[in-house]
Amino acid sequence: MAKRDYYEILEVTKNSTPEEIKKAYRKMAMKYHPDKNPGDKTAEDKFKEAAEAYDVLSNPEKKAMYDRYGHNAPGGFNGNSGGFSNMEDIFSRFGDILNGSFGFGGFGGFGGRRQERPLRRGADARIKVKVDLKDVANGVEKKLKISLLAKCSTCNGTGAKDDKSFVTCSVCSGSGFVTSVTNTILGTMQSTGVCTACNGEGKKITSLCSACHGEGTVTKEENISFKIPPGVSEGMQLNISGRGHAARRGGVNGDLLVLIMEEPNEELIRDENDLIYSLFITMPQAVLGASVEIPTIDGKAKIKIEPGTQSGKVLRLKGKGLPDINGYGTGDLLVYITVWTPQKLSKDEIKMMETFAKSDNFTPNPSKQDKNFFERLKNMFR
Repeated sequence: MAKRDYYEILEVTKNSTPEEIKKAYRKMAMKYHPDKNPGDKTAEDKFKEAAEAYDVLSNPEKKAMYDRYGHNAPGGFNGNSGGFSNMEDIFSRFGDILNGSFGFGGFGGFGGRRQERPLRRGADARIKVKVDLKDVANGVEKKLKISLLAKCSTCNGTGAKDDKSFVTCSVCSGSGFVTSVTNTILGTMQSTGVCTACNGEGKKITSLCSACHGEGTVTKEENISFKIPPGVSEGMQLNISGRGHAARRGGVNGDLLVLIMEEPNEELIRDENDLIYSLFITMPQAVLGASVEIPTIDGKAKIKIEPGTQSGKVLRLKGKGLPDINGYGTGDLLVYITVWTPQKLSKDEIKMMETFAKSDNFTPNPSKQDKNFFERLKNMFR
């Protein structure tokens, strides 16, 4: 089943502000929240769908990729699953929005859902990767060694010396949350928030891990491999879900953001999905015709030069360009022909050229098509 448009799901537009998108998500989350729709599978699916849409549209980088490529964005948005695998993922990610945001003291009023401790997320890692035209044409798997924050193996990411190096937080009594009561003109208002004394962990470390000094993470060189799809271009960014830095004291890893840098080719020039090659031929080849060899992405190809070929002629080799990132076909290889005029001639050659100059066949007599040089140039770059 095809995915619905994220803007349609949240009933917003591309020009909606971040606050408007957040407000729209709150509205949908309230409407389809499982505590409000117990046992309703359709409502649960719509709740997950709204969360997936908000996860993309609330992130500037993901939103930009979605606006450009839609659901076919390279690398995807939420890993291989294409969305949230379960309800707890949503409450962990958007608990600050779903709890206490609607004036009901959290969604406990709809069934007493237990508030979850905030799930930490590691920072995104950013790398630059160079690709050549062959990589762009065929796709490529890259294997790199990069420096990342990884979970400390000594303490298993807890940041503590051992299992006994913890005490219960005295402020929240181990719950990770504190409740405050405020008197207003409408009556007593109760709200719940993350305990700032323990940052929602419910406990404090009494003795730090000697390896990570309480951080739960250490810097480590890691070997990673990932695939770059065919059709990428300079400046494009791929999102590799969950391959970024580890979170401090547990949680989920951030993403690995891969910035594509395209290496220029010495012979072929890229114009979106088309390739352009400038071919110089001799005057005899232009007059008599010839078979010449030109470079392509995968090697060489022979093309036929017809007798009487003029400078500016463009030969189009269908399908010899680059694939479209969204799978909409393949570009062409455009061969732009220039007849090379010799700059130094021997005495015999000068005499030959003087003889040719007297011939009517060497007097320019361009056809309408030959005159339309600039129109052909325009078609070449369209």
